[in-house]
Amino acid sequence: MSENGERGGTIGDTFQVEDLTTMTTTTQYTYKLMDSPVGPLRLLASDKGLAGVWFERGRQGRARRRGDVEDARHPVLLEAERQLREYFAGRRQSFDLKLDLTGTPFQRSVWKALLTIPFGQTRSYGEIAKQVGRPSASRAVGAANGQNPVAIVAPCHRVIGSTGALTGFGGGLDVKEQLLRLEGSL
Repeated sequence: MSENGERGGTIGDTFQVEDLTTMTTTTQYTYKLMDSPVGPLRLLASDKGLAGVWFERGRQGRARRRGDVEDARHPVLLEAERQLREYFAGRRQSFDLKLDLTGTPFQRSVWKALLTIPFGQTRSYGEIAKQVGRPSASRAVGAANGQNPVAIVAPCHRVIGSTGALTGFGGGLDVKEQLLRLEGSL
């Protein structure tokens, strides 16, 4: 349970601001590579929280931060790696990590909705659209889902087509299937 009473991680109110006429705020991101049963993962963090979990073999053209500095001892990255290892070992069903996510208000609402999907269950894009108060925005939910910066932690792999078909996933459909099998959803 997170500090705000929700299952899964928390999404803080952290935004990166770039306004060259008044001020520029930049955040330094550190990264760590992690081997996993679904291939190498790049974990990304700021001092405010986990900012990314990326599949290194993910689809090209997807926007993502690479990290400024590699730091295998960053406390946020070490904790994320520990919890991910527990997840892959079948000993963890939800994550308790402070998240530092940057996105539009709509994207953030979708990512917050992802955090409510219980382990072992799936939701359709349409169900998520209804949950975020935009029932006709299934495609926009799909686009926001595809930009989820913290794969697995905010379980975008649990979102499927309305027919039950496995659809798009940044790590590849084979990885999506593997994660859902690990959780007993398939």
